[in-house]
Amino acid sequence: GAFVRPAGLDFAEGEVLLSPPLQLAYRHLALAAAMNHAELPVRRKPKVAILATGDELVRPGTKPGPDQIIASNHAGIAALVEDCGGEPLDLGISRDDPVDLANHVRRAISQKADVLVTLGGASVGDHDLVQDVLGQEGMDLAFWRIAMRPGKPLMAGRLGKTKVLGLPGNPVSSLVCGLLFLKPLLQKMLGNSATPADNKLALLGADLPENDRRQDYVRATLAEDPDGRLVATPFSRQDSSMLRLLSTSGALIVRPPHAPAEAAGATVPVIIL
Repeated sequence: GAFVRPAGLDFAEGEVLLSPPLQLAYRHLALAAAMNHAELPVRRKPKVAILATGDELVRPGTKPGPDQIIASNHAGIAALVEDCGGEPLDLGISRDDPVDLANHVRRAISQKADVLVTLGGASVGDHDLVQDVLGQEGMDLAFWRIAMRPGKPLMAGRLGKTKVLGLPGNPVSSLVCGLLFLKPLLQKMLGNSATPADNKLALLGADLPENDRRQDYVRATLAEDPDGRLVATPFSRQDSSMLRLLSTSGALIVRPPHAPAEAAGATVPVIIL
């Protein structure tokens, strides 16, 4: 009997081996097939329409004019949507024109987008038209502006059956808000528990000044000290246009509103990137 596998060695009839919520990977599909299941019930991937706004934006690969910049947010947000199990729909760039913006919004609705993500145009400038146009199209506004940095102009609402998330235009603000708000939304839509980004504790690698009234998400490098403890060292500059710092960050240090000054070596909560 040394080379005989007994019945029930792997699993027995009646056992439950795959339970929701579960993101199916290759090993789960192999197990399902071995259990003789030809089909599995799954959640449909949420369709996420992504709309950048602004006359100053041009697509990557285009030579910008003297008053223009390269649109980068949509590439990062689309990748985040895919990472979360969603299906991104790139609506392109809307100009700072109410008619053009409304046409793009209607395109998202006509294509039955589950979520509409707008990038920029939700602040209070003369060319920030997103909230007004969405309101004219029938959006029910849930909230607008939040006490966080980066990402103060964040907006959320609902347009019929489509959920609306208005992310800030500054690149770092857009991606951080996507991590903190879009990711949990998609997790919930896919049947997973919508939990905030996982916090861990780390030692500060440099002093931090007193915080103001906004919750701060500070880009930082992440390393281990000789004892194996995580050390998060904040970058000295935190401008929300600086994608390079975000791309090389290992974590975001979370600083509550009115947090006192902290010296290097203090323990702080971090979000691992």
